[in-house]
Amino acid sequence: MPITTGFNHIATMTADLDKIVKFYADAFGATVTFEMAAEDGHPRMTILDLGGGAALNVFEVQDMDIIGDRRRQGGRGPIDHFGLAVDSLETLEATRDRLRELGADIGEIQRLGSEWSLFFRDPDGMELEVCCHAG
Repeated sequence: MPITTGFNHIATMTADLDKIVKFYADAFGATVTFEMAAEDGHPRMTILDLGGGAALNVFEVQDMDIIGDRRRQGGRGPIDHFGLAVDSLETLEATRDRLRELGADIGEIQRLGSEWSLFFRDPDGMELEVCCHAG
């Protein structure tokens, strides 16, 4: 039995922190729980509460400091993508509709094993997934 209780946070980088914070707030109702101004040796940072004890820690860096190609699987660096959990297929469908309204690049809801899954790209082009248990 694992001693961990799940993910605490995922850390990612962006060249436009304000745009990413607004996107996650609008798309998922994420709330800012911490903000840090840039300091010597540490970039500007925001922590977003994604619910269920999970957070997204976002660091603002220069475009040239983001290594990899976020649009190509295998070229994205050590974290390929992360999945956000929702409680039901109904919530997943509402999330799909909200992402469309926000102009996100999205796929279709699909069944992957015991999960319903929806892939999308955030404003930086990072591929992400929203999932819920099926049945």
